[in-house]
Amino acid sequence: MLSSARNSQESRERLRVERVDTQGRATGLTATVHEAHTRDGGLLHRAFSVMLVNDRGEALLQRRAGTKRRFPGLWSNTCCGHPAPGEAPADAARARLAEELGIRAGALSPAGTFVYRAEDPGSGYVEHEYDHVLVGRFEGDAPAVDPDEASEVAWRSPAEILRDLDGPGSASYTPWLRQVVEATCRLRKGNA
Repeated sequence: MLSSARNSQESRERLRVERVDTQGRATGLTATVHEAHTRDGGLLHRAFSVMLVNDRGEALLQRRAGTKRRFPGLWSNTCCGHPAPGEAPADAARARLAEELGIRAGALSPAGTFVYRAEDPGSGYVEHEYDHVLVGRFEGDAPAVDPDEASEVAWRSPAEILRDLDGPGSASYTPWLRQVVEATCRLRKGNA
């Protein structure tokens, strides 16, 4: 299985991403996923973060697989990824949800964008992303979790996640999760 995870990750590292400025405008340049996350500072590029919520208001989190190159073993939002250059973030997000968790998502609502930069202390790789937050509805369990992507999934309330992020358990979560949870909460309040 480790060989399979390595091959899958090597393949993903060669995919191209769209470089953007701090306003999210395409620069006309691209980079491979690997180049975009280099140890010398990272290149600002387009990404997406999906948060699926259920009727009880809980958010579906995933624990990133231990074989991931960046932030392995940490809890994060439902799904993350990078659209190909020119690809709509929601289209790329629906494809990744199906690949990572076996979830066929319906509508994904935009909940905002943010720029962040975070260095993974374990690997030295850098996330420097213009992140599109997308929120959707889902009930039940993820039908087909890809073990190369996630080691487990769990439903948690946003309030519980934010309490953990403010406490000693914060090191168990990815550095971008707070912004994703807060954007999700703002969208849900606006739709209430």
